[in-house]
Amino acid sequence: MARHLITSALPYINGIKHLGNMVGSMLPADVYSRYLRQRGHDVLYICATDEHGTPAELAAKEQGLPVDAFCAQAHDAQKAVYDGFALAFDYFGRSSSPQNREITQHFARRLNENGFIEERAIRQVYSPTDGRFLPDRYVEGTCPHCGYDKARGDQCENCTRVLDPTDLINPRSAISGSTDLEVRETKHLFLLQSRLQHEVEEWVARHESEWPHLASSIARKWLTEGLHDRAITRDLDWGVPVPADTWPELAAEGKVFYVWFDAPIEYIGATKEWADAARDTDPENRDWKSWWYEADDTVRYTEFMAKDNVPFHTVMFPATELGVREPWKKVDYVKAFNWLTYYGGKFSTSQKRGVFTDHALEILPADYWRYFLIANAPESDDSSFTWEHFTTTVNKDLADTLGNFVNRVLSFSKKRFGEEVPAGAAAGEAEAKLGEEIASLLAEYETQMEALQFRKAAAALRALWSAGNSYLEEKAPWLEIKTNLEGAALTLRTAMNLIHLYSVVSEPFIPASAKAMRSAFTLPDDTAAWVTAEEAKSLDSVPAGTPFTVPPVLFAKITDEDLESYKERFGGAPE
Repeated sequence: MARHLITSALPYINGIKHLGNMVGSMLPADVYSRYLRQRGHDVLYICATDEHGTPAELAAKEQGLPVDAFCAQAHDAQKAVYDGFALAFDYFGRSSSPQNREITQHFARRLNENGFIEERAIRQVYSPTDGRFLPDRYVEGTCPHCGYDKARGDQCENCTRVLDPTDLINPRSAISGSTDLEVRETKHLFLLQSRLQHEVEEWVARHESEWPHLASSIARKWLTEGLHDRAITRDLDWGVPVPADTWPELAAEGKVFYVWFDAPIEYIGATKEWADAARDTDPENRDWKSWWYEADDTVRYTEFMAKDNVPFHTVMFPATELGVREPWKKVDYVKAFNWLTYYGGKFSTSQKRGVFTDHALEILPADYWRYFLIANAPESDDSSFTWEHFTTTVNKDLADTLGNFVNRVLSFSKKRFGEEVPAGAAAGEAEAKLGEEIASLLAEYETQMEALQFRKAAAALRALWSAGNSYLEEKAPWLEIKTNLEGAALTLRTAMNLIHLYSVVSEPFIPASAKAMRSAFTLPDDTAAWVTAEEAKSLDSVPAGTPFTVPPVLFAKITDEDLESYKERFGGAPE
């Protein structure tokens, strides 16, 4: 079995994330990780909170907390939400960890030794009102490329162009709002990406044909425009310090590394956190370097992220890794997503528009959200969340197609045959036909999951559920039992085997519901281990005589009253 390293874009520490953040990185990475584990692969799924940079300082100041205390609280709050969504990280770390500091400083020293870092004097925005230099996000203004009037000094979230604070039109301080800004000279470290352009181009060329078009086109666009040398330090109190043994003057001035320099390195740092957390209990099975160092031939590395993060992971971080001149693992496959919108517009905390992940869990169980989001993942284009679409999907796919099948099969069998799986007649032509159909649909599901085509995988899973309903309607055991008791028992036994199969293959999408379905049957050593298409044909994993119980309703329908209350609370279609 292969070794799979999986990472998802690091959620920024500042605030609970909305559904678009969830479906754009962490949730599909979790679905894929779960699937691979079921298939018997060795999987390491790593994520972390991205804790450095100006927004963390600003948010901490707003709450009246030291920035380290703010980040610790915010990390725990985010982790609680991800636990609620059943995201099965192997480790969820923190970019402010000692491990990330150590590895980031190591990378910087090596880049410097290899001639890819240069100290330069630059002119930077200074605010006399605030008495300090204003790095990147401490400056806001109008984007010179698209005219968006709330662009930040590092990137315009509207057109995604990377900016410098001095690029902005009508700039203002994000701290005080002052427009009394000056430009003064200060010194910073620059990563000489221009010297690495050719190497990055060669590396991208070896991989882009395999990547989704969204990822490869963004990478190619950046390379066509040319890589520019970028400042990798900032004037902040919070961040990975510039090492004094290499740059004593800058260290004395309190310079820290730019968040976009240290954040991607945290994938490695978090893996070392994972290993160090079990140094005394499981040292042999947690060799962090075996996943990252000289691992090209032994590890398949897949990254999940929304399109605005793609340039940093397909161009900028690979440039860093190449410049280090050490055999660090680089990404093999970048699964990029477009954006999930809310009725075609942006999610907005200030305008109370859209669903944020903590609120989502307050009103409905995680599986409702997991299934809907993956079944409607913004893969080929942006997709829009609407309460009407969400309600229809939950009611039709989860409540009617899957939940109702499970409930009526088990309830009817308990009523007519007792609390053990009935034996009945031997499988006949209808069961053989069903077995072939199930095998074909399962193979399609596996194909789409292997290809990381989540919407198509969801469609194949839905078709598997529908096949059971079609079989049940065709055999109609509630009528069959009147004239053919053995035949009705066979139909119900076959349907119960479908329920168990669904519990296995649905686990990546709806893990809590899958567990409830599996738990309905008292089976020895029952696990969620994958069932191959060939094995699925026989539909005999739950033998006659197996005790079973009828679980509570798996999915309650969303009523019209529920729908209206959700729209009132979270906002509906814009007027």
